[in-house]
Amino acid sequence: SLGKSREGFVRGARDRGAAHRQNGSMCRNIRQLHHFEPPATAEEVRAAALQYVRKIGGTAKPSAANAAAYDLAVEQIAASTQQMLDALTSRGAPKDRGVEAAKAKARSAARFAPST
Repeated sequence: SLGKSREGFVRGARDRGAAHRQNGSMCRNIRQLHHFEPPATAEEVRAAALQYVRKIGGTAKPSAANAAAYDLAVEQIAASTQQMLDALTSRGAPKDRGVEAAKAKARSAARFAPST
């Protein structure tokens, strides 16, 4: 039935997501870095740049022949991203990382809650 196939699909997506997080392979989302307190760290900026390059390049681990191109792209994108973040302004109060993480966790729990 459609319900069972949907359940299997969601379970499969959840399992694949856990596997991706465990082995460090590509994820689907690049997280927002602007307008948070505390501000994004250099490591977060570089991680976003790396994720972008992996997504555009189509692989989490480039071949030896392409590694230099990947590394250069990551460094250039990280530098550009940091420049952009430094130049952006906002009117409202910055978002709290802990509060936003809790909201995301609640959305995930609701999305992947077992149906009865």
